Parts: sequence; structure tokens; C-alpha cells
Amino acid sequence: MRIARAGALAALVLSGVLAAFATIAPVSDAEIARPVRAEPMVLQPLDGVMPDPASYIREERFQRGDTLAGLLARLGLSESEAQSLQRLAQLRQLRTGSAITATIGADGGLQSIDFLGPRDTLVLIVRSGSGFSVSEQRAEFETRVAMSSGIIRSSLFAAADAAGIPDAIAVQVAEIFGGDIDFHRDLRRNDRFAVVYEMHAHNGLSVRSGRVLAAEFVNQGRAYRAVWYGGVDGRSGGYYAPDGKNLRKAFLRSPLEFSRVSSAFGMRRHPIMQNWRAHRGVDYAAPSGTRVRAVGDATIEFAGRQGGYGNVVVLRHQGQYTTVYAHLSGFGRGVRKGARVAQGDIIGFVGQTGWATGPHLHYEFKVAGEARNPLAIALPAALPVPAGEMARFAGQAQPLAARLNLLASGQVALLE
Repeated sequence: MRIARAGALAALVLSGVLAAFATIAPVSDAEIARPVRAEPMVLQPLDGVMPDPASYIREERFQRGDTLAGLLARLGLSESEAQSLQRLAQLRQLRTGSAITATIGADGGLQSIDFLGPRDTLVLIVRSGSGFSVSEQRAEFETRVAMSSGIIRSSLFAAADAAGIPDAIAVQVAEIFGGDIDFHRDLRRNDRFAVVYEMHAHNGLSVRSGRVLAAEFVNQGRAYRAVWYGGVDGRSGGYYAPDGKNLRKAFLRSPLEFSRVSSAFGMRRHPIMQNWRAHRGVDYAAPSGTRVRAVGDATIEFAGRQGGYGNVVVLRHQGQYTTVYAHLSGFGRGVRKGARVAQGDIIGFVGQTGWATGPHLHYEFKVAGEARNPLAIALPAALPVPAGEMARFAGQAQPLAARLNLLASGQVALLE
């Protein structure tokens, strides 16, 4: 028996268990915890320390398919208050997504309502006697910096929606990199992008997106970066690569924001004549009415109807460059011979005029009168950041580039 106990003790020593037992000090009965019995206590109210609020705030959004009566009911207004408010013309300015703030008095009665109206005005409806008075003032906005990233699965817009990025920001991204990436033809699955942008808020609620401050797009394994630089005067800004190179090309790669090429440059069977002939441009299939942009700063050389081209605009750019936009359904505002247009201005709308079997844009790019393939030609760039402004540019660009690095590494939480 003693031998068995000695063997067991030796095993405990070898396993370290005995050492653990040895560290436990003896506990007296006085140190053993005793059960605690809870007894109720009556707390006397402290009058005046926490007074009832004189008013409280309720917020609602005007939703898709909503009615004014339904919105006012959700705000908890009485029937008489709702009837009075529905007579006000200003409430008819509400649009889907509009945020409404109501101040309710301690008696449950409405004190005021405010919401953003058109042209950045704040509409304020205040109780006045037995009715309501209406006033408008300039709304004050707070600008915040937001950042997000996405991966291309099917299209840029789909990826932006999946990442919660506003469509207006996606359009800007396409415009920023439009000189290097053809968003109709060059996108590939698993391309990725990151963007730092402004969001304008009112009373803590995001109202609309602002300008893209920095962006990165990785297309087919090649990374493109852009940062916004406002220039010395703050009015002549643009997007530049981190080294100061201007990302704005003298010409956009495509006159349409989003579409697809239905007929490329080169030999093809003519869809109407049914014979083989040279196609001196590129056809973009798009719905009728799609906006057509000037690909560069130019003077309008011709705007009108011209044979098989139908409604056509011809632009004369600096140097020996000319661009042609045909089969338009109509022309942009102020488009006439001799007028000046800037890159990105709307000069017309996709149509089916002239020799066309369906709505599309026929686009030509000419150098010294000779048609060139607009999808393959090397586009000249605009001027870089002036040498005297590089230090100022670097001071603005580096913090934005750091945010893009965080997005790329997935460490966005470090910014919070």
C-alpha cells in the first residue's frame, strides 16, 4: 500500500501537479466567502435634478412610394396638424430620400419641421398661433472625408453599389482614369479600385457626395493613381499622378461615359450597303438619348445634318486634331458652328439619324485629316504640376496617398 502511494506521489512530482498543490495556502473559516443577502432599498426621487424635457426631436425620411399623410403620421402628428401642413406648398418639394426633422413639445404638439429643399435651401416650418409660418434660408453643410474600395465582378457601377459608393463618385473615377483605361473594353474581373472622396452632410446626415480627392485603379495588374490638386489659386485644379504628371489627357479615350463597341475601326461589311469597306471610326451602341461628350477642348467646325452621318458634330481641336460624332438624335445646348466647347461638355445625344440600323454613336478621330483608330492611338497629356508648385503639391498629395495605402492594405480601421 505504501509502495503504491509512493509511486503515485512520484508521478505527481514528475507531472508538476504536486508543485501546484504546494502553492495553495491554507484558508481559515473566517476567510471563506459567505452568501450575501440582497435587501430592497427605496430611493427617494430627486425633484428638479432630471426635469422633463421641454421638447424632443423626431427624424424620418421620405421613402419611395411614400405619401405626405403617411410621413406626417409616422412623425406622430395629430390629425389637425397634419391637415394644416398638407396645405403648405413647400412640403410638396420633398423628394425620395429627403430627411425631415420635427421638434415635438412636451405636450405632444408640433413646434417645428425643417428639411432641405431645392438649391441647398433649408425650409423651416414653425408653429405660429393656431397655424404655421414658413421661411427659407441657406443651408449649412459639413464636409467629411469618406473612403472605400471595391472589386470588379461585372461593371464599375455594380462594384460601387456593392461597396456603398455613390454613383456620382463612380462616374468621377471613370472620368479621372478615362485617358488611360477604356471602361467599355478594358475592365477585367477582379480589377480593383480604392477612392477617397468628400461627403456633404447636414445636421449629421449625409446629403450628397462631393469631389473625389484621391483614387487608385488596378486594371489588368497595372496600378493607376490620382490625387486632386487645386493649384495655387484653388480654381485651376485637376488630377495628377503622385509624381506630378497630369492625368488629364488632351483627349478623353471615349465620348460616352459607359457603353460598348459595336463596330471597331477597320474593314467590315457595311450594315446597309452589304459590301466590304473601310470603317473609319468606332461605333458605340447605347440607348437613344445617351449623352455624348466632347473628347477635348475645341471649336465647333460643323453642327447639322450631313448625308449618311445624319445629325453630326465636327470639332476642331488644337493642332491637327479633328473629331466627328454622327447619327445624333439631337444637339447639346449652345452647339453651333464657331462655338467653343470644353472637354466633357455635352455636345449631343445618341440617336439613329442617317444611315443607321439602330441607335449608336459613330465616332471618328482624325490627325491632319487622316482617320486614326481612337482606341489605339497614344493620346497627348496635359501639362504637369509646375516645378515651382511641386513642394506644395507634395504636401497635399502625401496624406491622400497614405489613405490609399491603408485602403490597399485593408487597414482602414487605423484612421478611426
